[in-house]
Amino acid sequence: MRNVKAKRKKKYLFSIGEYLTTTVPGRLALDFRAGQAIFCQGDAADAVYYIRRGTIKLTTVSKVGREAVVGFLNAGDFLGEGCLVGQGKRTTTARAMSSTSLLVLKRKEMILVLHKERKFSDRFILRMVKRNARIEEDLVGRLFNSIEKRLARTLLLLANYGKEGRPEKTIPKISQKELAKMIGTNRGRVTLFMNRFRKLGYIDYNGGIYVNPSLLGVVLRD
Repeated sequence: MRNVKAKRKKKYLFSIGEYLTTTVPGRLALDFRAGQAIFCQGDAADAVYYIRRGTIKLTTVSKVGREAVVGFLNAGDFLGEGCLVGQGKRTTTARAMSSTSLLVLKRKEMILVLHKERKFSDRFILRMVKRNARIEEDLVGRLFNSIEKRLARTLLLLANYGKEGRPEKTIPKISQKELAKMIGTNRGRVTLFMNRFRKLGYIDYNGGIYVNPSLLGVVLRD
């Protein structure tokens, strides 16, 4: 009888890893093919997404029809968090760049776990802070860094360099036109530096773009 009571009193231990890999009502897994849209600008914002595998491109279109690449997100990142602060519609379009697996957390479920589980909320906040810092660095880079450095940094970010775990050696195929939008230049300049990086052994092409960690030297160069 005492053993039964002891089992009932056993404290439930929340596991972030288990939570992000299991599905229940309000929390489901979805897979997307390369090129498939996760959500589009103007769609209802009612969920937060956690990237379990893959790379996602975020874009936005102005009122006059001009498209801009906002950025790229990789495994371990969250997106769609605007719904938590009253954002009724998506301000960007999210599209899978490679085979992608997501955990979809409905707004109510996300709010509940953030309030209930301190470990999860700490991880979520840390991810958001790092992401915002990265966006800020991108903006500063556009103002003060050379095109060569901006391109090198973008390629390293796409390869997940500097994040937890091992960086990817090959990033999903991305056009030089898209890279030009990301770093605020024209396609001709991107082609010039991509060819230079290839000659120096910093990158190579093999289905995608192979990124050598030595490319970091370009970013750190004075």
